[in-house]
Amino acid sequence: MDYDWSALDSAFRDEVREFLEAKLTPELRQAGRLATSVYPDHEASMAWQGILHERGWAAPAWPVEFGGCDWSLTQHYIFNRESTLAGAPALSPMGIKMVAHAIIAYGTAEQKAFYLPRILTGEVFFCQGYSEPEAGSDLASLTMAAVEDGDDLVCTGSKIWTTHATEANWIFCLVRTSRTGKKQQGITFLLIDMNTPGIEIRPLVMTSGEQVQNQVFFDNVRVPKSNVLGQIDEGWTVAKYLLVHERGGAMAPFLQAMAQEIAVEAAKQPGPDGNSLIDDPAFAARLAEARIRTEVLEILEYRTISAMSRGHNPGPASSMLKILATELSQKLTELALAAAGPRGRVYQPHATKPGGPIAEFTPPADDYRSGAPWQAVAPLRYFNDRAGSIYAGSNEIQRNILAKAALGL
Repeated sequence: MDYDWSALDSAFRDEVREFLEAKLTPELRQAGRLATSVYPDHEASMAWQGILHERGWAAPAWPVEFGGCDWSLTQHYIFNRESTLAGAPALSPMGIKMVAHAIIAYGTAEQKAFYLPRILTGEVFFCQGYSEPEAGSDLASLTMAAVEDGDDLVCTGSKIWTTHATEANWIFCLVRTSRTGKKQQGITFLLIDMNTPGIEIRPLVMTSGEQVQNQVFFDNVRVPKSNVLGQIDEGWTVAKYLLVHERGGAMAPFLQAMAQEIAVEAAKQPGPDGNSLIDDPAFAARLAEARIRTEVLEILEYRTISAMSRGHNPGPASSMLKILATELSQKLTELALAAAGPRGRVYQPHATKPGGPIAEFTPPADDYRSGAPWQAVAPLRYFNDRAGSIYAGSNEIQRNILAKAALGL
């Protein structure tokens, strides 16, 4: 496989770079570089989405007729790579990158006409209602009930780890509409207006201090059957389709940028012998191994793109990439915390751009910050990244998928 960009792709890369240079303000770059998790500052993310939408690039992976771009898979990868390296804030994935694809594939004409344009503009902002207190990685064990009553489904139960539920005005949920047959049967994919009576949101404080995730309670919430995506009792099919998009994406550029930042900053920190930390053999070896792995991950992403561009289904490759990317990210956040040194132990979220409010924290009156901003970001990323091997299907589950699909076990 040829890893060099074609002349056409190189020209596209230059076009993307020019756009990013012109439109990425210092404030937006700061929001991207000081993000403490995969979820950026909400206001910055929505501002950047507006700029991208104006250019027609907010949802490039959508079909062209719905506002997407007629790009090759390579061009999609280039756009993601250049945006990451330029420090652009990420867009919230729940709407544009996840449920929109399910709406396009399974929605009615009326659903597509209502939701898709509003997702692009940000007028409709989705959160995800999958996990429950007793149904996380084993999602098919969910129990939130939806009982048919005329033209409505009456929903009772709760969802947990719901990211940005306080910002969202819509939630896509998996609900239990039948208890006969296998547990994967009798599940329905439902779109729910968060302003519907009977919904209560309780923020959850993460180990980082951020209130990004929430628990959402539903008490006899009436939802029109017209909000069902696909067919009643057949939501598991829709959910599996959506999970492929949740686990997709180009992670290598982000991890390469993180590794480079660690290398640059570690060179400034004293090691155990008083010399530069980057010259400490133990630290240098760990960082070198991680940087090599980012290059391997990028090659694997290229291979997946190449296969998909020839019409092949990525199959278990999405599970493999999810495992590699999340575990490598965890390793890099450990190295970043080590490189940050003593100042990395100081809890100062006011020096970062967190993805949500910080609970019970009052910044210094003089806005004092100890060390460089990246040193304040390091511990928050470390704490947030512990969940990376759990969300989007735990890595243990992904290894089971690989064992069955790739090894025939």
